[in-house]
Amino acid sequence: MAEPWILAVDLGTGGPKTGAVTLSGELLAVAHRTVPTVFSDDGGAVQDPGGWWQGIVEGVSEILEHGVVAGDATGIGITGQWGSTVPVGAEGEAIGPCLLWSDTRGRALAAGRLGGPISVVGYSPANLVRWLRLTGGAPSPGGADPLGHHLHLARREPEVYARVETLLEPLDYLGMRFTGRRAATQASMILSWLTDNRPRATGIAYSPALVRRSGRELVKLPELMPTGSVLGGLQPSVALELGLPEGIPVVAGIPDLHTGYIGSGAVAPYAGHLTISTSSWISCEVPFKRTDVLHQVASVPGLRPGSYLVANNHETAGVCLQWLRDSIVSGDGPGASGIDGYEQLVALASSAPVGSGGVLFTPWLNGERSPVDDRTLRAAFLNISMTTDRSHLVRAVLEGVAFNARWLLDSVERFIKRPMPVLRILGGGAISDLWCQIHADILERRVERVAEPMYANLRGAALFASMSLGNIDLAGAAARVRVDRAFAPDPKAQQVYAPMYAEYRRLYHRLHGVYARLNA
Repeated sequence: MAEPWILAVDLGTGGPKTGAVTLSGELLAVAHRTVPTVFSDDGGAVQDPGGWWQGIVEGVSEILEHGVVAGDATGIGITGQWGSTVPVGAEGEAIGPCLLWSDTRGRALAAGRLGGPISVVGYSPANLVRWLRLTGGAPSPGGADPLGHHLHLARREPEVYARVETLLEPLDYLGMRFTGRRAATQASMILSWLTDNRPRATGIAYSPALVRRSGRELVKLPELMPTGSVLGGLQPSVALELGLPEGIPVVAGIPDLHTGYIGSGAVAPYAGHLTISTSSWISCEVPFKRTDVLHQVASVPGLRPGSYLVANNHETAGVCLQWLRDSIVSGDGPGASGIDGYEQLVALASSAPVGSGGVLFTPWLNGERSPVDDRTLRAAFLNISMTTDRSHLVRAVLEGVAFNARWLLDSVERFIKRPMPVLRILGGGAISDLWCQIHADILERRVERVAEPMYANLRGAALFASMSLGNIDLAGAAARVRVDRAFAPDPKAQQVYAPMYAEYRRLYHRLHGVYARLNA
């Protein structure tokens, strides 16, 4: 019997995941391809959009090899990283690499555009008031967002910028590849901060005043559509390339913040979720537009009329474990352990005591966004002694990411003005029982893990596409999400972690000046 399914694409920073998801939310088959990030000493962080597309083509082929029937595909949903920029030429091709959300090369240019003789956290008062009043947020003076990317390309890569027809978010670039249409939504363009996000705003359009203040060119921005719109049908040539039916509807992409919200199943107001992916965040639905500039927490347009989602971001979370594996404990070099897999790392961490023998790790490998916006911060191990071994270091990384999450949770709960006693947890890091338990102990909250947490955003993208195509509503989508295990805080572990967290909270204030001088 035929079973309709939706092709879901989750373009994470590590590369694209593709999945066949039934209308009931079941994953029929999943494929994952990695795409490397190229970092440079000047703050650059780029990826090849061609690598994304090749990974999607290969992923769809792998899915179909698992027995999924191509003719039963009924739509395409897209999610993934946001705050990144793909320069697209007149023929619809990427004419340069994608500048990722962590690319800070436009920092000085963005700071000059947003600041002034008198500045408040990097903004002139006039800029800060205008942006916050209309959007609830503002471009970053740190340059790691579409404004910084635009200014960098326009000023420092003019030969590329001269060929740019449209600057697209990765989600919208994939939508264009599927349908040929260069369009975006209020959701996908959030981090450009160019739309009126107030509750009673009428229509979907760019604000001419904010476009002028930002120095961006309206002609190089994509057309805007309502969130949840169908971009169009799958192009014939692309259908042939993917082996899928021509013309199946493609829903405009939404950020992983939104699909994480759906994929967590925690969609009631103030019901929270925590994601441990390359980066990390804590979010929930709220009924208000509000901004905490000091801690970089804001509420952005959600998926229900008049609703918002809390937005924030830890720059590095799950990637810290990858860094530890690749740079310190794996390989065959002097002192290497030969450990290659994450399961081996977690097993090693489980042999260390709670608290890692007093070793603390700060997971600021590429600076931080929330609850402080400081691009000069860097990671560190503290309190290492002659008795410290690899197991302590690995566990300290797991605990450090959780301490950072607790730091963010404190700010989020102040922002929403109430506690979050239960958090759904998702993302690749949530596969580990140990890491989930560490989060429960350090956050002092009950943590509920969704089934197949690594693919929660993939499922969320498919469920959102199904919502947009009229098959289900938001409550129906949430009902299709299962929790596979809950983790309660361990009082004995809390006794160890409480004083360590108190020290962790002091580290930023003691160290940020050192990092600012070292990384000037």
